[in-house]
Amino acid sequence: MKWWTCVVFMCAAVLADDEWREVRTAQGPVRGRKHPTADMYAFYNIPYATAPTGEDKFKAPLPPPVWLEPFDAVDKHVICPQAMFQSELLGEHLVAKENCLIANVFVPNTKEKNLSVVVYFHGGAFIGGYGELLKSTQFMKANDFILVSFNYRLGIHGFLCLGTEDAPGNAGMKDQVALLRWVQKNIASFGGNPDDVTIVGSSAGSASVDLLMLSKSAKGLFHRVIPESGGNLAAFTIQRDPVENAKKHAIKLNFTNGDDIYALEKFYKTAPMEVLTAETFFDRTDSTFVFGPCVERDTGDGAFLTETPLTIFKSGNYRKLPVLYGLADMEGLLRVDFFELWKHKMNEKFSDFLPADLKFDSEEEREEVANKIKKFYFGDKPVGNDNILKYIDYFSDVIFAYPMLRAVKLHAEAGNNQVYLYEYSFVDEDSPIIPHTNVRGATHCAQSLAVYDTKNFTHLDQSPDSPALKKMKKIVREIWHNFVKTGTPVPEGFALPAWPAAGADRAPHMSLGERLELRGALLAERTRFWDDIYQRYYRDAVPPPKPPPRPRDEL
Repeated sequence: MKWWTCVVFMCAAVLADDEWREVRTAQGPVRGRKHPTADMYAFYNIPYATAPTGEDKFKAPLPPPVWLEPFDAVDKHVICPQAMFQSELLGEHLVAKENCLIANVFVPNTKEKNLSVVVYFHGGAFIGGYGELLKSTQFMKANDFILVSFNYRLGIHGFLCLGTEDAPGNAGMKDQVALLRWVQKNIASFGGNPDDVTIVGSSAGSASVDLLMLSKSAKGLFHRVIPESGGNLAAFTIQRDPVENAKKHAIKLNFTNGDDIYALEKFYKTAPMEVLTAETFFDRTDSTFVFGPCVERDTGDGAFLTETPLTIFKSGNYRKLPVLYGLADMEGLLRVDFFELWKHKMNEKFSDFLPADLKFDSEEEREEVANKIKKFYFGDKPVGNDNILKYIDYFSDVIFAYPMLRAVKLHAEAGNNQVYLYEYSFVDEDSPIIPHTNVRGATHCAQSLAVYDTKNFTHLDQSPDSPALKKMKKIVREIWHNFVKTGTPVPEGFALPAWPAAGADRAPHMSLGERLELRGALLAERTRFWDDIYQRYYRDAVPPPKPPPRPRDEL
């Protein structure tokens, strides 16, 4: 019996070795498991940094923990504190923790080394989401790159920006930089190439990767960028006046000493996390979600961003990398659930729906410009059921399309000749009909959803894909894969139509609809209209003012 026992033991050991894979990181050994449905290994919940807690919770991330025994990297469903995503909605048991800075690494089952690396930045308006929000097993079927997803601090927790030592701003963006540094330091141990990193994001994740391209703190940590449905020039991406935002929200929470920056700081530092995450900010009419990235005071101590994106673009002082910008043709469907309420409010006072990055010398001028914009989209008709598609166009443009198209122009003028642009308009036969129409449209981030495993994130639809949708998903995944591997969406000799980089005229762009077609300038008439508005009325962001000396009793 001894020989039989020995054989069984050896077989069990081989099976165990196949089931688990151990990797030595700078923090200590990490064990990942074979993925249950894909030919890869999954390493979940690896701490890439430590989020400071308590009254230090708005500071930059601290180094990650270290360990000697193997760390079992299994999914513990950790998310950062937030109000937007509930476990009941997503059908998962999610655990919100203040120290939530974890990374997930997905490694193909291959002996190849120096694999390309894709880092996925989740969306959620900077107020919600988490690294495992979207799954990537289908995208990874090429088996030739590693994918990393992760959490970063959100909402007030991640983006309170007072300009003080304890709340300098951009904690969530500094988390993102810490993650990229962790990748640089550790990804070779997983078989990845730290000199071949592409950062990819959707919605707020798109705005994040677009901002990282401009940040000196992230220089050299990545080599290609795929921003999808969100940009660094969007009104929601940069707070126009972060101290004023913090004051207004604190007053809503019964804070009364708004003129004392240190009293304001103390209020937020001591507020329970459930108070900080009580509001989603998702119903704002000014195209913001209040708390997002900011321009910091230049204190020389690790700031993420000390100049506005527009200033950086105009100076040209940033690293020119290959960029693949993608938009859906009806991004504004993000706001369709508010239509029945907002159509009346837009007719009463359209100026309440202007984006927060416009400013005016008087209320009369504001109303005059608001009426001009309303007329451009709706003519002389009130906002109503018969022009809901114009309502969608309006929010498509002010939140997503125009800021990204503005950036395409500025990239070209700054000398970046590696910017590729596309519009995704494909809709499947079972896509929902837009209310009051017989029309279907590609919703916010539809092109990203074609890449990931989830068919329809809004409704968690897992029904089988139609042949047409399968074909489109294959095309979009090939475009992304080409870009990850080569820095171009259609390399020479590839089966898809040739795709040159876009110039300052935002042309050409690839149209991904019922057929693929290279076209000229994207949304030319609407973009020219907004060019004129923003040239006249743009409100750039301001950093927090330098605070006065801290009172002696707080030193």
